Amino acid sequence: MFLCAGSILSLNVRRVLRSSGRCAGTLRRGVSGLGPGSGRAGRPAAGSCGPAAGSCGPAWRLLFFGSDEFAVESLRLLVSSRESSEGTVGSLEVVTLSRDVPVRRFALQNQLPVHTWPPGDLSGRFDVGVVVSFGCLLHERLISQFPYGILNVHPSLLPRWRGPAPVFHTILHGDTVTGVTIMQIRPHRFDVGPILNQELFPVPERCTADELGAALALRGARLLMDTLKTLPERIAGRREQSQTGATLAPKISSSLSWLLWEEQTCDQIDRLFRAVGSRIPLRTLWKGRTVKLLDFVGECHVSLSGRGRKPIPGSISFQKESNTLAVCCKDGWVGFKSVVLNKKLTAADFYNGYLHQSERTTEPPQDSVFVSNRDRADTHTHTHSAVTLSHSSRKTS
Repeated sequence: MFLCAGSILSLNVRRVLRSSGRCAGTLRRGVSGLGPGSGRAGRPAAGSCGPAAGSCGPAWRLLFFGSDEFAVESLRLLVSSRESSEGTVGSLEVVTLSRDVPVRRFALQNQLPVHTWPPGDLSGRFDVGVVVSFGCLLHERLISQFPYGILNVHPSLLPRWRGPAPVFHTILHGDTVTGVTIMQIRPHRFDVGPILNQELFPVPERCTADELGAALALRGARLLMDTLKTLPERIAGRREQSQTGATLAPKISSSLSWLLWEEQTCDQIDRLFRAVGSRIPLRTLWKGRTVKLLDFVGECHVSLSGRGRKPIPGSISFQKESNTLAVCCKDGWVGFKSVVLNKKLTAADFYNGYLHQSERTTEPPQDSVFVSNRDRADTHTHTHSAVTLSHSSRKTS
């Protein structure tokens, strides 16, 4: 079943609007229902003092888990807070992967203590953890060492797009509204914990996954800081995720880049390019050889006068005026400015070197047709239907 930014997503949007209108209020003494291990690690009862009250208690002792550029934006604001007088972050250390990743480089540049995953015993050393784009499952024995639990910055309006690639699937499925969610980590399963804070974000028209990810990284970082300033109240008012509208955002596979000209529309190919094109070139077959399609220009208008028979999906037409290779798909034509066949070629080079002679025949020759690679294509994802969670799949990690 296809669930996009329609009725179910609008239901989640209404929930966010209701919850965002609720005032965090003044912190109270003895707030109950905090995170795992509430009241341990020697920290005063948050709510009596502390950073959110801007006064007498210590600022948060925080351990950050992250890896990529998306995570760096949150870490950057945490560093700024630690160095400012606002007092939200008192101490800050980082857990990251052993390889050279953006979070490790940023932490070392800013003289932050760095722990390699998995960390050792952390009992009594930190109040709260923050996970942003880390990719490793955190176990209960680790989570329980943080009196206020571990928070996660997730770039979607949970429960929509649980999983490692929410931004890609937001673009791929044509969602018009997305957002960021601050949730508490739960053991054994990704992206299922209670929601502490959410913020809506309209998806800009024709934006790419890279552009949307950069925008959500900034908004997620700001929402994280807002949540930390009133964390005890946020935990007390947390809400469990609804199972209505829960969808999966699995990791993007290279098989997704194989185009199916007979099945995909101009709009679907456009969304696919904006979702994955910067990382995985779109691909097709030509005379049994792999061709990478580059410099996508979107839907093209191709005159059919003088062509005789109707073009079949995959048919290639060189548009001399715009130096574009137009390819026929399910409901129209899409254009590319260059291709890779052994080496990178402009549309004009590919036409002059390989297609020009074949256009003199009346039948659509093999030379003038791109062929769908059904043996390699991810046919399920090519339908661009959201993967909803069944009752059984909710029980797996």
